[in-house]
Amino acid sequence: MALKTLKAEPETVIDMAELGARVAKRKAQLGIIDPANPALVKGRNSGKNRTESKKALLKAIKDTGGNW
Repeated sequence: MALKTLKAEPETVIDMAELGARVAKRKAQLGIIDPANPALVKGRNSGKNRTESKKALLKAIKDTGGNW
């Protein structure tokens, strides 16, 4: 026998596609840029002030087929 005072409410189901769309819309309103899309990122570090050792490291990564 179940407790008479227990009133189980149905669990809220979140539609992930709708949630994603709402988050994307809100980020656009706030001007938050997705760093995963480099075409949208402005003001990133241009690399003009890199040290020689950093340049050598990046070249070695590129020479091995990597992309940093």
